[in-house]
Amino acid sequence: MLLESRLQDTWVTPADTAGVVVNDAVTGELVCRVSSAGLDLAAAFDHARRVGGPTLRALTFHQRADLLDAVAAAVRARREELYALSARAGATLNDARYDVDGGIRVLRDYATRARTGLPDAPYLVEGPAERLARGEDFLGVHLVTPSPGLMLQVNAFNFPVWAPLEKLAQAVLAGMPGVIKPATPTAYLTERLVRIVADSGVLPPGVLQLVVGSVRPALDLLGEQDVVSFTGSAATAETLRTHANLVARSVRFNAEADSVNAIVLAPDVAPGSPLFEAFVREVVTEMTVKAGQKCTAIRRVLVPREQESAALDAIASELAGVTIGNPLAEGVRMGAVVSLAQREDVRQAVRAIAASGRFVYGDPEKVRVVDADPERGAFLDTLLVSADPDAAAPHEVEPFGPAATVLAYRDSAHATDLLARGRGSLAASLVSDDPAWTTGVVREAAPWHGRLHLLDSTNMAQTTGHGSPLPALRHGGPGRAGGGSEMAGIHGVVDLMQRTALQASPRLLNALSGTRARPSADSV
Repeated sequence: MLLESRLQDTWVTPADTAGVVVNDAVTGELVCRVSSAGLDLAAAFDHARRVGGPTLRALTFHQRADLLDAVAAAVRARREELYALSARAGATLNDARYDVDGGIRVLRDYATRARTGLPDAPYLVEGPAERLARGEDFLGVHLVTPSPGLMLQVNAFNFPVWAPLEKLAQAVLAGMPGVIKPATPTAYLTERLVRIVADSGVLPPGVLQLVVGSVRPALDLLGEQDVVSFTGSAATAETLRTHANLVARSVRFNAEADSVNAIVLAPDVAPGSPLFEAFVREVVTEMTVKAGQKCTAIRRVLVPREQESAALDAIASELAGVTIGNPLAEGVRMGAVVSLAQREDVRQAVRAIAASGRFVYGDPEKVRVVDADPERGAFLDTLLVSADPDAAAPHEVEPFGPAATVLAYRDSAHATDLLARGRGSLAASLVSDDPAWTTGVVREAAPWHGRLHLLDSTNMAQTTGHGSPLPALRHGGPGRAGGGSEMAGIHGVVDLMQRTALQASPRLLNALSGTRARPSADSV
């Protein structure tokens, strides 16, 4: 099966019939071939800017919100197809729901936020007006308008449904058409998603296109009003970010990259306590959901030195109850990683980390699986490592799979230093009932993280978890994590638009905004 791309609202077959082979993560069987050879990307980008963009920009924020609700309804009606196909990528039903239902929820969340937080107008006038002279006849405001460009999504393999829908939500509200480039190992899932949306006919022409295969040549086609939204490795982000055309034309580039996320257990949390047990569940959940293939998954588990043995024993005991195998088999809690190549990448990563310590649970070379061949499928055991906290590898190497490393810290200063050695992460969790300890660590850790999840006894029954990005909050992180920002509620929509300072009379500002422009009380 040769995957098709959807360009200029038509399904197109690539010229290269061989393409890149994509195999079933569980059985090793051929799923599809992927190629972008012979595709007219210049025409596709022109179609987005010339057809999709003007249509979206003519709509109000509330009308764009209606489009998101329509897409959500279309995907929900056929989500069983996406669940079934997700199993070929090694995902359990719970993993598939995390991806598919999560994407649907983000669409609906953004639609609701647009109706309550944005005007029923095509643009936004930010006020109140600033008085720029001694009188009140020369005022200033900021006008936020849609850019006449496109968003090129370059997505990772781990969330083939959620990621394109999440980025589409913000782009559509911002009045910007999108071109999706899915990662090759799970491109067949994103292709099915786009077919579902295209079949529904809910989006205007030119608003959504799909390029299956490489888009590197297309980077020369991007201009000043376009946006690249990238999710993937730090190395690839660096290559794309420094592309000559993107630099020369100041193309906006948003990146979510590698992240050695951490969880920190505080000294006040006693082994065996309910909060300690919540900590253990958090670690094991992050190791096993989607077989640990989440950009926010916990890689480093920081524990007080005196609690290291208890933490290792408790986590290992919980991991022993995780059944691995065919995600369609009854009782299986964790499936395969996405490919044999990914399995080898994880093996190499955990070996490098374990060089300064030992494997406490699991064997990177062996795994017992249910209803599957452990060699043909890309299966890995859950891998728990105990390592020297001051060694370099645990803070530099990210095993993108079901692996975590326990690092014993001496005191709070040592813990915050270890957090910073990750050089910037998407998320970290702090587990404590001591407000003074948490406050002190937050002050030191916040600059190195995009999000901090503060778990205590009062919220542990309601928490959405360490690894769950939420539409209302920023998703992204500094430094190694890419320095980008996604979601963040309405802020994320406005970030995709152009903010222009307007200096004018109240009469003109009133005509623009449809409301009476009044100077703020503290303006000059």
